[in-house]
Amino acid sequence: MLAGPGNPTSPRQGVRKNLDFEPLSTTALILEDRPANLPAKPAEEALKHRQQYEEMVAQAKKRELKEAQKRKKQLEDRCKLEESIGTAAQIWNQEILPNWSALCTSRRVRDLWWQGLPPSVRGKVWSLAVGNELNITHELYSICLARAKEKWSSTSAHSLETEPEDISFLFHNSSLELIKLDISRTFPHLCIFQQGGPYHDVLHSILGAYTCYRPDVGYVQGMSFIAAVLILNLDTADAFIAFANLLNKPCQMAFFRVDHSLMLTYFAAFEVFFEENLPKLFAHFQKNNLTPDIYLIDWIFTLYSKSLPLDLACRVWDVFCRDNEEFLFRTGLGLLRLYQDVLTTMDFIHMAQFLTRLPENLPAEQLFQHIAAVHMTSRNRKWAQVLQALQKDPERGSPVLKR
Repeated sequence: MLAGPGNPTSPRQGVRKNLDFEPLSTTALILEDRPANLPAKPAEEALKHRQQYEEMVAQAKKRELKEAQKRKKQLEDRCKLEESIGTAAQIWNQEILPNWSALCTSRRVRDLWWQGLPPSVRGKVWSLAVGNELNITHELYSICLARAKEKWSSTSAHSLETEPEDISFLFHNSSLELIKLDISRTFPHLCIFQQGGPYHDVLHSILGAYTCYRPDVGYVQGMSFIAAVLILNLDTADAFIAFANLLNKPCQMAFFRVDHSLMLTYFAAFEVFFEENLPKLFAHFQKNNLTPDIYLIDWIFTLYSKSLPLDLACRVWDVFCRDNEEFLFRTGLGLLRLYQDVLTTMDFIHMAQFLTRLPENLPAEQLFQHIAAVHMTSRNRKWAQVLQALQKDPERGSPVLKR
């Protein structure tokens, strides 16, 4: 029978009516009176529920206040950061860059440099710091790019006619395939270098042009990350010039040309400072046979651009451009110092996995504090002196050299 004026709602229908609303929260359940067909709450229980409700409201307000304070602080920090970046950019543009030769090695400029370059001047400072010893011009880049495009076209046409035994063609084709594959894996989360992205063709052009400029080096896996970081901060031709000059540095050339002997010398030099700065962790690595080549190769090949968050990698690049190769190895020691407590609890497998896939939430300021705490002197010898001594007498170096 339907309920009407003469038919009051039955208790069962009353309960159903109460349940027809959206799902009730815990708070509502606490305050909800019992259905009419059940005894009322005892006064003691009602009081208890009221107190629970008030506690929940108080906790919610406390959480809300805490979140509001957190948002306020984040906003204040962001405003301070933007203000400091603006001030720094003004100093770099108006004072330092116009007088680069006279000021670039001054203590004030070096201190500003350590704090990180403003994004608006980063590319310009990188170009000046890296230099152009190779004397590459924009015209030379255009020539190399034109040659690369010719090779791409001839490869496409030739692939239909070439016999599998044509080794030179196969070698060149595999290089092109490696570039294509590497580009697809370059900063995939940004979605700007992959096929169809705004920087795909630019990255492809720079890497292709380089293989024509340095056919003796060709394309090596990992180069795409270096080129991509430069593209994000420089115009295309200037990015190519910086890219070629960066790869021409002794450390990068040793790694990209796979000069095994020189690479091992770099690892040995690294271990000298590793033992000097972090003796306990160094002993733990030795005990577990974890050698520098296992984790350093990826860091050095990509200049940390693959291993660190992009903004942090750019800050590492800032100081790398100032201090050259020494800072790459100092950064490596800073990372080990930052995570030494957790690393000393791990075995070989877990240490290798950790160091080849660093935490995504790596704290930038803490890392630079640890880098700053690393001393790049050993028995009164600096990095360059240690490296030079090891090159003259490699057998005095790392256990890795003696395997």
